Amino acid sequence: MLTHVDDKGVKMVDISKKEDVERICVAEGYIKLKPETIKLIKEQKIKKGNVLTTAQIAGILAVKKTYELIPMCHPLPITSVNVDFEVFEDKIKAICSVKTTYKTGIEMEALTGVSIALLTIWDMVKSAEKDEDGQYKTAEIFGIRVVEKIKK
Repeated sequence: MLTHVDDKGVKMVDISKKEDVERICVAEGYIKLKPETIKLIKEQKIKKGNVLTTAQIAGILAVKKTYELIPMCHPLPITSVNVDFEVFEDKIKAICSVKTTYKTGIEMEALTGVSIALLTIWDMVKSAEKDEDGQYKTAEIFGIRVVEKIKK
């Protein structure tokens, strides 16, 4: 049985009778970059500014706006968002943790946060990643997934 579609069209599911429950979700993803670009990020020599701080801010904002981007997501009272990074020689791992106490899950918020953080990194390092033909031969976003979902 479809929950969001009926013979009248598309609808957002009514969650009003569900109990508020503490929920935590952690999502992660990666961006592969040239080692030279990683070095520039570490040395804070990217022309657009501090890459990881900008990506953290973007990830947090994305979590808060998920319901505006994904049609069937409910607006949620987000109680905590944390966006962190692990920097490797040729890639960066983004981790987005989101917490709420509400009637529905927050997987989409965590996935949106990590996705936008990674897209922001791409945007910040475009000039360093392009080859002589303006192509991105190395840059790749991959491995976006939910790594943990807790419902207390």
